[in-house]
Amino acid sequence: MDGIHDLGGMQGFGSVSVEQDEPVFHESWQATAFALMVATQVVVRSHNADEYRHSIERMSPAHYLQAHYYERVLTGTTTLLVEKGFLEVRNLEDRCGGKFPLANPVAANPMADRALQTQARFNVGDRVRVLPVSPTGHVRAPKFCRGHEGTVLHKAPKFSFPDTSAHGGERRKEHTYHVEFLAQDLWPDEGAVNDSVVVDLWDSYLEAVSS
Repeated sequence: MDGIHDLGGMQGFGSVSVEQDEPVFHESWQATAFALMVATQVVVRSHNADEYRHSIERMSPAHYLQAHYYERVLTGTTTLLVEKGFLEVRNLEDRCGGKFPLANPVAANPMADRALQTQARFNVGDRVRVLPVSPTGHVRAPKFCRGHEGTVLHKAPKFSFPDTSAHGGERRKEHTYHVEFLAQDLWPDEGAVNDSVVVDLWDSYLEAVSS
């Protein structure tokens, strides 16, 4: 989906500050939130990693930007636990003494209905174009490269297609590719002449470029 989480190539957020000797957790609740996320995925298996990523993407933009990393972890995990029937919103609000913000509801994803690409369609050196999709559901093709042409550098083994698994569908697998894009093609006014960006992309995100 297109949302505030897809920050690749965006500007205006200021410099990145690095904390010297930063601890893994600044407060104990952050460790608890992280442990809850791991336990629900690995032990309870209430959801998969793609569903978890999508739950964070579904946070309202204002909440997402204001939230600490571990608050996003907590919001995404608790949203899924409510949606899967493990928790009720009133339980969360009773514990926190007020409204508990959850992510927005799941929207359908048309990419999940695309035919499975059982065979790798591209090889090293092929020119490809990323489909200019703008789905309402989960997608792992960054917005900054959609609609742009690149060159396949490497063909990787099949891997779970996130657009399907993020919506509770079958864990179908497709080949992925490392595709190189020239920085000046992606950002004509800013990209350096000798710079390039390599993006991992699933077969379903790509189409051949006619020679």
